[in-house]
Amino acid sequence: MEPNILQLHPGLVWGFGLTVVIMLLLDLGVFNKKTHVVTNKEATVWTIVWISLAMVFSVVVYSVFNLDTNGHTLAIEKLTQFQTAYWIEKALSVDNLFVFILVFAYFKVPRELHHKVLFWGIIGALVFRAIFIFAGVGLINLTYLPEMNILGKTVSINIVLTLFGLFLVYAGIKSWGGGDDDEEQDFSNSAGARLIRKLYKVSDKYDGGKLFTTQNGIKLATPLLTVIAVIEFTDLLFAVDSIPAIFAVSKDPFILYTSNIFAILGLRSLYFLLSNFIHMFSKLPYGLSIILTFIGVKMIISPWYHISSPISLSLVGGILIVSVILSLAFPDKKPEVS
Repeated sequence: MEPNILQLHPGLVWGFGLTVVIMLLLDLGVFNKKTHVVTNKEATVWTIVWISLAMVFSVVVYSVFNLDTNGHTLAIEKLTQFQTAYWIEKALSVDNLFVFILVFAYFKVPRELHHKVLFWGIIGALVFRAIFIFAGVGLINLTYLPEMNILGKTVSINIVLTLFGLFLVYAGIKSWGGGDDDEEQDFSNSAGARLIRKLYKVSDKYDGGKLFTTQNGIKLATPLLTVIAVIEFTDLLFAVDSIPAIFAVSKDPFILYTSNIFAILGLRSLYFLLSNFIHMFSKLPYGLSIILTFIGVKMIISPWYHISSPISLSLVGGILIVSVILSLAFPDKKPEVS
């Protein structure tokens, strides 16, 4: 079993948690205290900040392991594990943006409220991703079959990883070309919207950034609460793809969780940066489909052949770059959603 940074350096765990809390408080309590439309300049700055923080943290991870008796080789492996998991999650999270745009358009959410919806969506992701990742690692550690000889090699197959691999191959093939069907989806009948309607009566008008309002002496939920619930459930659905994918990279829950959270935290600013230009990345869903399929195959063949993190990182990065270049070279003529 590979070394676990939770056991080796608990101080780094507190450092990560403190960094996230401080950045979220600064984001919500200082820079976005007043409801406003996020400009491209502001979104660009925050996108750079979050990516820079993730890169700095990966260097910290490298430095921590390089100082241990395990040496340089393990430090490089941990660094590339973090980077690979981060960029995989970042790439797959971009797919969320297509759906977020459709959700906001469907519910006619004022642009100045988009930031608040995404903020609460990220708070939910912090909790649910932790549950998925730590429970998943625990389940994986419990589901290794006894060693057996298959195809002339003694291997130990993991049931959960194999099932995840098969699922990701299926998901990759199924998602080839993107989800055009989403454009016709009735988000008012999604699980999140149904849950809010079951718990509260919902008003038909927004009341600024309030989640609840009072009309004729009756307390009602606003449509904003419904949108937040829809976004939360949408993130849970996307996690079904992204969380199994990063299990192919590492079994260290801290590496997986921190890389995942850094990618999610930067998704908000990336949304505002790309929302007006998302139609320019029409070939990206094809690249994401290939990435999912590759990761699934990596999981399935891992008992026989290990694809190292540096190679995985190179392939994932190359696929993303080619997808973006092809998108810009052959733009989609379809008008953007507004």
